[in-house]
Amino acid sequence: MKAAVLRQTGIIQNIRENILIEEVPVPELLKDEILIRVNSASLNHRDLWISKGMYSKIKLPAVLGSDCSGIVAAVSSGVNEFKSGDDVILNPGLNWGDNENFQSSEFSILGMPDDGTFAEYVKISKSNVFRKPEHLTHEQAASIPLAGVTTYRALFRKLNLTSGDKLLITGAGGGVSAFVLLFALNAGAEVYVTSGNDLKIEKALSLGAKAGVNYNDPDWHNKIKLLSGDSLNTVFDSSGGDTFSKCMEIINPGGRIVSVGAGLGSVKDLSIHKLYWKQLKLYGSAMGSENDFSDMLNFINEKKIIPVINTTLALNDIHKGFQMMNDAQQSGKIIITL
Repeated sequence: MKAAVLRQTGIIQNIRENILIEEVPVPELLKDEILIRVNSASLNHRDLWISKGMYSKIKLPAVLGSDCSGIVAAVSSGVNEFKSGDDVILNPGLNWGDNENFQSSEFSILGMPDDGTFAEYVKISKSNVFRKPEHLTHEQAASIPLAGVTTYRALFRKLNLTSGDKLLITGAGGGVSAFVLLFALNAGAEVYVTSGNDLKIEKALSLGAKAGVNYNDPDWHNKIKLLSGDSLNTVFDSSGGDTFSKCMEIINPGGRIVSVGAGLGSVKDLSIHKLYWKQLKLYGSAMGSENDFSDMLNFINEKKIIPVINTTLALNDIHKGFQMMNDAQQSGKIIITL
């Protein structure tokens, strides 16, 4: 089968030398495993970080990719839940563990170190396979897994987002933030966004965001506060750094902030005074359990949510997708079709 194989890590300018399109063996099934013929896969920032060597426990060579939608090609002994020809997507979170509150020490994500979805076939345990939402194409469904479960857990397990909440999304435009916007709007929340790109703000507004501000404006936080009527009570942050500190400044007393990343690094000026005096709730969140994944799919099916896709590329053009993500050109998910 054809696969995008990471042979070495390094700078984005060498991406064509680092990731090669090769012929590799089709995975052999063990008990309770399913072989999926990949129709579509999607890129995540995790893939970009791994390709640059900015990730722990990198094992080479490796087939990257955490997300996919496809068709069951074969099942092993012990699998009665699915049959050849079924349309499915997969949960890329492996070995979450028994505690719903946090992942186990054995937790990992498909695509490193286990071979992932940038290939014509991928194998995975039957417990990680779910039926594709019928209202979605394979391309749309492929965008869901990692970004969808991360969003669902952060919004509904941690923030307990409900109708009437006023939510700020920092750094709108990527795959995860697109899901945050869609999920929050379908939950009845009022959404505000920041981005360093005015076109991405316009895209968010077209999807239903109430207002947005370019974070290159040093006064962005006060402008968001004004636009929201000084009533922000929830924040979804993937930036960290100074952005997180400013969110603590503008959020209302009793507000809730969830962190899912730290693109700007650690918070250097965390005001403990604001934390306790405003009685804030701060949460950390990453990926999600099997229950989170199942509930996320039910939410998508119930609300008939259609993911935002930026562009679709063939496997041979996957390097363009990595470059687009590195340059922050995308607004929505980048899909790889096989």
